[in-house]
Amino acid sequence: MIPQKFLDRMRQMPGFDFAAFETALETPAVRALRVNTLKATAEKLIPLLPFSLSPLPFGENAFYAPSDKVGALPAHHAGMFYMQDPSAISTVAAAAPGRDIHVIDLCAAPGGKSTQLAAAIGENGILVANEYVSARCRVLQGNIERMGAKNAIVTNLPTETLADFYGPHFDLVVADVPCSGEGMFRKYEVASEEWSTENVAMCATRQREILENAARLTRPGGRLLYSTCTFSLEENEQNIDAFLIKHPDFSLLPVTAQIARHTADGVNFDGCAHDLTLCRRFYPHLSPGEGQFVALLQRSEAAPQIGTMTRDGLTAPDKKTASEAIAFLQELLSEIPQGKRLAVLRDTLWLAPDFPIPSKGVFAPGVCVGTLQKGRIEPHHQLAAAYGNSYRRKIDLAAADPRVLDYLRGEEIPLNTTEHLHGNGYAALLYCGAPVGGGKIVSDRFKNHYPKGLRNRR
Repeated sequence: MIPQKFLDRMRQMPGFDFAAFETALETPAVRALRVNTLKATAEKLIPLLPFSLSPLPFGENAFYAPSDKVGALPAHHAGMFYMQDPSAISTVAAAAPGRDIHVIDLCAAPGGKSTQLAAAIGENGILVANEYVSARCRVLQGNIERMGAKNAIVTNLPTETLADFYGPHFDLVVADVPCSGEGMFRKYEVASEEWSTENVAMCATRQREILENAARLTRPGGRLLYSTCTFSLEENEQNIDAFLIKHPDFSLLPVTAQIARHTADGVNFDGCAHDLTLCRRFYPHLSPGEGQFVALLQRSEAAPQIGTMTRDGLTAPDKKTASEAIAFLQELLSEIPQGKRLAVLRDTLWLAPDFPIPSKGVFAPGVCVGTLQKGRIEPHHQLAAAYGNSYRRKIDLAAADPRVLDYLRGEEIPLNTTEHLHGNGYAALLYCGAPVGGGKIVSDRFKNHYPKGLRNRR
């Protein structure tokens, strides 16, 4: 049940077709699918899906899709796509991030925007994906693993701590901040149940704190992308106006033309100090999808570079462990990834980006190579999911191969004569060219190492 007080507030929104909006709220929520270009193309993925798609008008490699459950599909296990709200996909698309840049996503769980960013900036870019709530951080890391991102550092820290550590370093800072969730009323009943004007005010205060830290992380000439999934002026335009008053070295930028065509202008509320029409509002009656607000800002090139990155806090392996790790990777992969360094976090070995990483609150400093176990390395699922195409031994199964579903249920699978000629040892399993997970070839069998928590039920 949508709160009446919320509807009364929306009825007073300037320049707003409330009748059309209210009608749209009575229609079902809309879902979309984003192709993960780290592992697939649209041309490769679409024939593998059991449903039809229609293109999203404001996002590349994105499509409207049914809300059917997709978790058991092989293409989903292989990280070939990510299910999102259309408006959520458009948030990152509004900034059109380029290749090889440094990006930080401050409120990253469950990972839709982070994995979209990872694909956009490429393997030579750097992504810091942060989530303050540790339980949500595990979900974030799981999606980063599945999607095969090789350039992501996952942290579990307050945004203030990140700003203290990194300073104004990033080319793009993404602050998709926690909000009152008004744009999710069609999708989640709990969003309307928990809504109140008091919660709106509380969220607005917290958002301003996050925005302050986001500003501290934005380099001179860099951009800051602020977004919410709510409609309230307090959490959107009023926050942006207050931020611009306090930070005259920032200014609003236009979003991409495709986004602008399918959204409404930001609202110039009574008493605002700036023209806020470059902000964008996603309404369900203007474009299929849930509610979203986006403001893209840029920091002046002339802004002072105050503060620098703190000394790296990651632990390098000792010489013996490093030597064993290099030998392990050389035996497993056709080539050792460039631009990465070996790091130890607790009892695990990682391929980390050559980029400063905090000493505390690090959930995942890159791609996990494996667990250190009494003089040997037990390979981790993430290594196969990210670097499966670089494995010396790999089994690539076609869509019609029944062994795909057997593997996803955790079963040992037989190999044909050609496949077991790869020789015994650790191997990656691919689905139509996309890495799914790992295993071990023993003679004519593929021993299944797919994590139990990820397997399909029998």
